[in-house]
Amino acid sequence: MNKEAVLHGNTEDFVYPTARNQLVFRIRTAKKELRECKIIYWNRDDGITKEQSMECYARDGLFDYFQGKITFKKVARYQKYYFYLEDIHGEIWYFSTYGIGNMPPQSGFFEYLYANGNDVIATPGWARGTIYYQIFPERFYNGDYGNDPVNSETWGTVPTRENYMGGDLAGISQKLPYLKELGVECIYLNPVFEGDFNHKYATTNYFRIDPMFGTNEEFKELVRQCHLQGIRVLLDGVFNHTGVNFPIFQDILKNQEQSNYLDWFLIEKFPVTISKDRYECVGAYPYMPKLNTANPEVRNYIIDVMDYWLREYQIDGWRLDVADEVDIGVWETARLALKEKYPECILIGETWGYGGRQLKGNQLDSVMNYLFRDALWDYFGRKEISTEVFDNRINTIIALYKEETCQLLYNLLDSHDTERFLHICGGDKRILKMAAAFQMLFVGSPAIYYGDEAGITGENDPDCRRCMIWDGQADQDLFQWYQKIISFRKTYCCIREGSYRTILADSEESVFAFIRYYEEKGTSEIIYALFNNSSGQKKIFCPMLETGEYVELLSTGEELYQAKPLTGRFYNQDITAYKAAIFVEMQPYAVKVIKKKEGTNQ
Repeated sequence: MNKEAVLHGNTEDFVYPTARNQLVFRIRTAKKELRECKIIYWNRDDGITKEQSMECYARDGLFDYFQGKITFKKVARYQKYYFYLEDIHGEIWYFSTYGIGNMPPQSGFFEYLYANGNDVIATPGWARGTIYYQIFPERFYNGDYGNDPVNSETWGTVPTRENYMGGDLAGISQKLPYLKELGVECIYLNPVFEGDFNHKYATTNYFRIDPMFGTNEEFKELVRQCHLQGIRVLLDGVFNHTGVNFPIFQDILKNQEQSNYLDWFLIEKFPVTISKDRYECVGAYPYMPKLNTANPEVRNYIIDVMDYWLREYQIDGWRLDVADEVDIGVWETARLALKEKYPECILIGETWGYGGRQLKGNQLDSVMNYLFRDALWDYFGRKEISTEVFDNRINTIIALYKEETCQLLYNLLDSHDTERFLHICGGDKRILKMAAAFQMLFVGSPAIYYGDEAGITGENDPDCRRCMIWDGQADQDLFQWYQKIISFRKTYCCIREGSYRTILADSEESVFAFIRYYEEKGTSEIIYALFNNSSGQKKIFCPMLETGEYVELLSTGEELYQAKPLTGRFYNQDITAYKAAIFVEMQPYAVKVIKKKEGTNQ
């Protein structure tokens, strides 16, 4: 056995409470090396030994990841434990803090001490698997020409970093029926506070809606109308930096060394002028000076802003700009302060890599899952990686985060900061439809960037911020496709909250398949998703968990498949209980969603 691959530690990455009397245990081993994995545990007060089998919940290119959940009669505390590992050759191994050996350990046990209330993974129930829709307000819809900036250009003009088109809150309000028809459950608005530039990421007043978008009263009414439609609202919190016209920064420009606010920013040189060599700024943009978020005054100010919009306008949470560059004390304090008052509010951080540092349970609920986006760009969009590599990367994402966190990850294809996915895939809408289906059927919370469902394309910023297409010019086939796959997420619990397993990853044929499954109180639900990521027609022999008759859900006419007896070897067969298989013919860049027909054989 590859002993070096075995990994477990007394940290929240490997053992954590989902309730005060319930613990989740995780361990990593080398890929395909174990026949069985169990945790041996006991309370140090009574010494009564018990054991719990662990399931392989993810597998990537190098490792298998096992998980077990144990419920206790009382609060989980003083639990000592070690691991029993049986390898594929039948040899038994034991793993403790002292390492791996062939004999049960007599000391060096792992121990979980105590499950405090704030240790429990607590996330908003509504956010598990919810469907987001990101809106760049200036480009969505112009509902009030009276608040248009001077020199606004005609709707649909080629976007630049400086020009304005007149989109506003009134426009969003007027298009709520459209969002409802699409199936959106939560809208995330790029910055709407008073600020410089058309993107408003250079905030000048955190307590006022920018006049070019409307008024505070209009925003309150927008939130109310959204809630009446069953749509939640997130605001973009730009707390890493401000604009140079932020009053406190202006005080520094005016009073220099005599300013009372010098510690609000990271000043490097006097006299302070608008120059990137005089203070720290976001990126290299001198017009967006970086706040000193380690300063308690700044931290308290940020939390006051967040609380104000939650309290006075009943927003449902925050998307936090460049959250991984903000001092962790801000998010730790914000979580404690805000979750006590608004337990169902969500905090989503922007990060372009692994966001585990912010998702240890004491900071944020979720992050923008750019790891997911990168994998879909490389596999579906650019065709740069094989099917098996894609599967490895997807499973690595699942393994990196807690199961409860995976359900909340903000899974995007593109955003206001990136090229549009339709641009990445060369304008082929079949590929966009395939990637969108994967996004909607996968674990987590899919996020649509406004206009993807209408066929908007575009290169990187500012071209990705084109005006939304209205008046019958949008691609209706794409819109209906999004509607359809969104309806699946709302119909089937296994898609919204179920577990995941790859069942087919054929690099030679470029075909991929996975299942989403949900079991609770004796009932089960399983959905199969199949993808042909190639320009050729394919015939797939796909393994199934049950015998019986299956039906395809995306087709206009009923497609039926009779499961055949299982023959041959299948992907992940050692960790998946296949019982049958079906033959499926797939057109180029096609997607099929298959479910067992009710009342057929088990």
